[in-house]
Amino acid sequence: MVAVSLLRPPAAAAAWLLLCCLGGGMAAPDPRQRDDLIRREASKQTGGRLPLTAAEQRLDAALLKMKQNETWRADFPPAMHFFRARPLIRTSPIFHLLQKMPKGGALHVHDFSMVDVEWLVKNATYRPHCYMCLTDKRSIRFVFSSRWPKALPRCSPWTLLENLRAKMVNTTDFDDSIMGNMTLFSDQDPEVLYPSQDVVWERFEQAFAALWGLVTYAPVFRDYYYQGLTQFYTDNVMYLELRALLPQTYELDGSTHDTAWTLKTYQEVTKQFTEDHPGFFGARIIFTIQRRVNASVMASTVEEAMKLQSDFPEVMAGFDMVGREDKGRPLWYFRDALSLPAERGVTLPFFFHAGETDLEGTEVDQNLLDALLFNTSRIGHGFALGRHPLAKELSRKRGVAVEVCPISNQVLKLVNDMRNHPAAALMSENHPLVISSDDPAMFGASGLSYDFYEAFVGFGGVRSNLGTLKKLAMNSISRLCGGALLSPLEPQTGTGTLPSGGSAPPPVRSPRRWFAVPTSSCCPCLQHLSSILKSGNECCFSPLHLDALELQSFVV
Repeated sequence: MVAVSLLRPPAAAAAWLLLCCLGGGMAAPDPRQRDDLIRREASKQTGGRLPLTAAEQRLDAALLKMKQNETWRADFPPAMHFFRARPLIRTSPIFHLLQKMPKGGALHVHDFSMVDVEWLVKNATYRPHCYMCLTDKRSIRFVFSSRWPKALPRCSPWTLLENLRAKMVNTTDFDDSIMGNMTLFSDQDPEVLYPSQDVVWERFEQAFAALWGLVTYAPVFRDYYYQGLTQFYTDNVMYLELRALLPQTYELDGSTHDTAWTLKTYQEVTKQFTEDHPGFFGARIIFTIQRRVNASVMASTVEEAMKLQSDFPEVMAGFDMVGREDKGRPLWYFRDALSLPAERGVTLPFFFHAGETDLEGTEVDQNLLDALLFNTSRIGHGFALGRHPLAKELSRKRGVAVEVCPISNQVLKLVNDMRNHPAAALMSENHPLVISSDDPAMFGASGLSYDFYEAFVGFGGVRSNLGTLKKLAMNSISRLCGGALLSPLEPQTGTGTLPSGGSAPPPVRSPRRWFAVPTSSCCPCLQHLSSILKSGNECCFSPLHLDALELQSFVV
């Protein structure tokens, strides 16, 4: 035993296990060794090495009791479909705490699904000159026009909504039916309503098509984006990276605006919002295109993306592809187009959706490796990462975070029980990941708290703690703008790569500041964060960012 005690702690634990296995006649294992192994394993989870203050430890103890109470109930929300679990989650004290908690950034959100559909119906469809028609697939389409709109193929004649509503005694049922066309959420049994991935994805795409004509109307577009920022900010999200198609927007007279106008509008609205809400760090846009296009269209779009990146470096974060991965073209099909930035020495960060599939061994299943070959800054979804050990290892070594969207993965039928989500294993070993909400309005959610709940209670189980929540929030800030631009206080076991031309500032080791001051070359949102840090204010991403009375309500 003397030889074992001279080894370093991890090696000593491993040696002890080996001796126990080889010495069948030995006495029972020492309980102290068992406790030590349990402690060591817990330290490997997300946030397992973050220190907690005395006050945080008290809150953590109360949080443990809450999780135990929820875990052993018969109607455990993470084991249920979100549509049925939502009312239960809303009554959860853990959820209430998560709503109050600063959650850092939402790094995987899509442009036309960030605002509650109720706002869209009550606000946009009640504006003058709004027309609606019904398609032969029982979906709806909208357009704003100062004159009678041109007929759409396979759609009924246009109806002016203000005239239609004027004939109704009660418009509530009518408005509810419109909302039902813009979201997947339903009070019906979701397993019956959406029996397969094909069915749910078809309905998903129809919902986007339904709201397209509303949101691309230029006046609504501005208000919609501002409202989206408001809803995330209200949920204590400090920063947003939005995947946006940058569509052509239109005016009442039918005139249109190009992609550059749309991106500039995002920039202007973001600036206005940050001026109105100084606690918000900012937002950036990841330009996206449907992955179903051909190679020539992709090449021209990458060309456009490079120009936009050059013209709007403050707001443009990078490039990605969207759409159902299993039915789209694989990344490797577009290798020539995606190689253009490197060939020309142009910076265009990639943020690829990859591994949003449960099919193994298909061409699309190789997207994870191809995304890493193209030096993706983060991995969108990465659901299949557990089946790709090399991709998983490269992701860890490079510090390429996985953007995990729990509710989206469940609603789109990749997983039923959140406890079985592949990200549960990633969290157990502190793999770099962030939690985001993908298309919250489509799923009957809002902001980020619902997805944080599913990750914290479902993925993390009873063992995840306050340190887990702190680390998840910190991850979202350290991975924003496409790289590890901020250095967390927690010691790191792996090494990450920095954006080209970047350099890492020395970490701030004050126990009351969790991040290093960003370099001046970072995006404006980080410069804003830098000014907060330099001013001497705490940059606190803990649930303990509550006042004394709020804290007492959770501890009692």
